[in-house]
Amino acid sequence: MKHARYSHRGPVPQDIIESVEFSLPPLGAGQALVEVLAAPINPSDVLTLTGDYGSLPPLPAVGGNEGVGRVVEIAPDVTGLAVGQTVLLPIGSGTWATHLVAAADGLLPLPGDADPQQLAMLTVNPPTARLLLSEFVELDAGDWVIQNAANSAVGGYLVQLAKARGIRTVNVVRRASAQVAVQALGADVVLVDGDDLAGRVRAATGEAKIALAIDAVGGAATERLAQALAPGGTVVNYGSMSGEPCTISAASLIFRGIGLRGFWLARWYRTADPKVRAALFGELVALIASGQLHAKVQATYGIDAIKDAVAAAAAGERSGKIMVLPNA
Repeated sequence: MKHARYSHRGPVPQDIIESVEFSLPPLGAGQALVEVLAAPINPSDVLTLTGDYGSLPPLPAVGGNEGVGRVVEIAPDVTGLAVGQTVLLPIGSGTWATHLVAAADGLLPLPGDADPQQLAMLTVNPPTARLLLSEFVELDAGDWVIQNAANSAVGGYLVQLAKARGIRTVNVVRRASAQVAVQALGADVVLVDGDDLAGRVRAATGEAKIALAIDAVGGAATERLAQALAPGGTVVNYGSMSGEPCTISAASLIFRGIGLRGFWLARWYRTADPKVRAALFGELVALIASGQLHAKVQATYGIDAIKDAVAAAAAGERSGKIMVLPNA
């Protein structure tokens, strides 16, 4: 058995993590041994390694916050779970590993015939996109929403989820080469960020009154989204790809009544009713299993190549998710 372990944090994430052998004790009551099939590397994983994320595990730690596995052993007292079953791993359980032990009641059974790499991305990005569309502004079919970082994983899921509900999207990217991929997902409008973004949005949407903007960049990009909104609109920030604080003008706040909100999925997990969480996962699992909701995987790596995998995930201008296949 191997896992990707780190004992300190630093500015170059691939330098501090390594694949090491480990062993597990016998299963305790209520536990299951799981073989990890696939585990993605998210931006939050990279920020955790550098120490820049909002919540950091105690050290030493094993990397990986989400993933999918196959049950290989269960404790004698476990019911409702079978050996061979595909399961969603608990969030934050150190999924960059060939195997892990988890409480059986924390494993969500998944369709065994669905793509495990697509299912492995279920816990973080799809619920973020779904909740950004539903928790802040009431949107109906035909309404518009604008987002930046539209070629990100969350951005891609948001385009697909919005299209399924009849919501139209303006998608802002930071380079022209990213436009085609976003359009292929069903985007209505794709624009490159920059000067006079608001004017170009109005021209592309026929002066549509946009009530919701979704910001993953921060800095001056926040104000450019705010300027594209109708008076009284809301900007929701869920990331800081620019590394800069959100900037929004007094004119937008005071004279146009634009609101600025923040969203962190980890907080939602802590406060949401378990029935609401279960319903959300049920909806998303069905969409992923049927192929209606998907994300591009750029490259896959084995556990022994974890340094290369993290370096690839931390690099700019990727065209898809970096996936760890620990047992490949």
